[in-house]
Amino acid sequence: MIAEYLEHVATRYKTGISREHSYRGDLQHLLQPLSPDILVTNEPARIACGAPDYIITNNDIPVGYIEAKDIGVSLDKTAKSEQLQRYLGSLDNLILTDYLDFRYYKQGQFVTSVTLAEIRQGKVTPLSESFETFTQLTQDFCLHVG
Repeated sequence: MIAEYLEHVATRYKTGISREHSYRGDLQHLLQPLSPDILVTNEPARIACGAPDYIITNNDIPVGYIEAKDIGVSLDKTAKSEQLQRYLGSLDNLILTDYLDFRYYKQGQFVTSVTLAEIRQGKVTPLSESFETFTQLTQDFCLHVG
């Protein structure tokens, strides 16, 4: 499942014309089967702190949010942005991603990260050794109770 996701991302990335929104459906399709009881919604309605790119719900109850940036955008810089600081102050369960690197935050604090692939010589190169960790972290993220 993760390898297939990365193939889709790599195909889009290779075109040179894809941007942040181009990968949104791919990530949604990756996350949905990881926890069958959840619903992954891309571009949900705006909430008080802003408009995170995805909301994860379980029985219509929000359990987590994801903010996605384009591949190659510095997540270190994004983590310091006013937007992310607002999200971290308001959202108990958040992932920040560039579709290859995933950073997990709980109660506004960085917990851990996992990288599924890297860009090497202009190509998306999977890091298969991290697939199991990603699956476990994402399942835990989707089971969060606030």
